[in-house]
Amino acid sequence: MDSKETKKWYYVLPVVSIGIFILAWVWLSSAENSMIPTPLATWEKFLNIMTNPISQAILPVHIWVSLRRVLIAFFFAIVLGVGLGVGLGWSKTFNAVVDPIFEMLRPIPPIAWIPLIILWFGIGETSKIIIVFIGSFVPIVLNTYSGIKEIDPLLVSAGKVLGANRRQILLEITLPATVPAILAGIRTALSSGWMCVVAAEMIVAKQGVGFLIVRGQESGDTALIVVCMLVIGIVSMLLSTILSKLEGVLCPWQFSKTK
Repeated sequence: MDSKETKKWYYVLPVVSIGIFILAWVWLSSAENSMIPTPLATWEKFLNIMTNPISQAILPVHIWVSLRRVLIAFFFAIVLGVGLGVGLGWSKTFNAVVDPIFEMLRPIPPIAWIPLIILWFGIGETSKIIIVFIGSFVPIVLNTYSGIKEIDPLLVSAGKVLGANRRQILLEITLPATVPAILAGIRTALSSGWMCVVAAEMIVAKQGVGFLIVRGQESGDTALIVVCMLVIGIVSMLLSTILSKLEGVLCPWQFSKTK
């Protein structure tokens, strides 16, 4: 099979995969006493909430509300997470001071922080953004730290031979070489961020995708729940695709290795 046929096959496979998923969905939803809505019922519910507001907002508004919370939290998670990861990986003194505290707090699930966050910050936007931040922060720190530690020592040695000082080695050698690991951490954090925002909205929110899931649960509207689940998956997939394209621009050598 030549390269052109191989590329065509890679375009066909996703279509086949989605087709199998839909067929399995139809089969499961048509079973006797099935609690799974049919694809048609789900599509009709999607069209309905695109025009008929729930809690004074149609579906795109609910998506934007959740997405805005994720993006705001993501911005702070990237800035602080990359900074902390670089500090842990680059400075032994900083690592000795901060790492024990980080390792103690890291295993705590973001959802476990929800009661305290609500007590400290109330039930407004700030509390939801902080919960998403906690969920997104840890993967970025870990990947950045791993990227720093896994840099080829020959690169650092070459920089020293050429007369680079410690600051130049960090900014011109270490950080550029760590970009693939950082982007991988951001992609991992993306799914965690969505999980946390949905959890936060399911507990205290008047709008958002998580709020809609709770509304569907309370009313027994499984089609609404499935629509929201699919929306979360599609939005996450689009954001992940954007990050993959960004990685291709910033780290073209990573993709050349796989060709």
